[in-house]
Amino acid sequence: MPNILIVEDDNEIAMLERDYLEIEGFQTRTVSNGEAAVAAALTGEFDLVLLDLMLPGCNGYDVCRRVRDRVDVPILMVTARTDSVDKIRGLGLGADDYIAKPFDPAELVARVKAHLSRYARLTGAAGKKAAGDEVITVGDVEIFPRSWKVCKAGREIKMPNREFMLLKFLAENPNIVFSKERLFETIWGYDYVGDSATVTVHIGRIREKIEDDPAHPKLIETVWGAGYRLNGGPAAP
Repeated sequence: MPNILIVEDDNEIAMLERDYLEIEGFQTRTVSNGEAAVAAALTGEFDLVLLDLMLPGCNGYDVCRRVRDRVDVPILMVTARTDSVDKIRGLGLGADDYIAKPFDPAELVARVKAHLSRYARLTGAAGKKAAGDEVITVGDVEIFPRSWKVCKAGREIKMPNREFMLLKFLAENPNIVFSKERLFETIWGYDYVGDSATVTVHIGRIREKIEDDPAHPKLIETVWGAGYRLNGGPAAP
């Protein structure tokens, strides 16, 4: 039974989220401030985090940043702040989705189910390891598709699921330009609530991890007006 961490300082909203999720069979735990949220998330007991943005102590952005690189579970930001810059910042820190208040509780539950289902498929694929894992090499970056890991100069890099999927797709199709829209449809799917700006955010996060100079990327190149291209790798089919 999935276990959901609800991070919300408004008790009425927290109880609404809890009640609707528990009716659907989920287990929940509610915390009301950022420090408690980080401590709870890092226990590894939770399958998904519903994260309010405006919290006492450290805010939702700080919580997301501190949790994302250590625990790989879906993080859904639930907030009254709907400016695109806030959304992009949240996605840039590793949030998987952004739900605006006031929200339809049924939609929130549907989003939770969709992310849990997608994550289960991804981690299920990641668990299928072979003794001789294939490797895709791009410069000093090695991508291991079956064991779901990335190394740069021999050092393993923590890379959440969609970052890994995006890098893997580009590396399997080197020297080909893909539009943001095509990448969004391929990695996130038509049913995902979001837009192609999500691709830009994730490309930026990947570059921070694999490029020697992220401000002047050599591996993942922006082709202005067209999209992105990964340079090198195996020959394209």
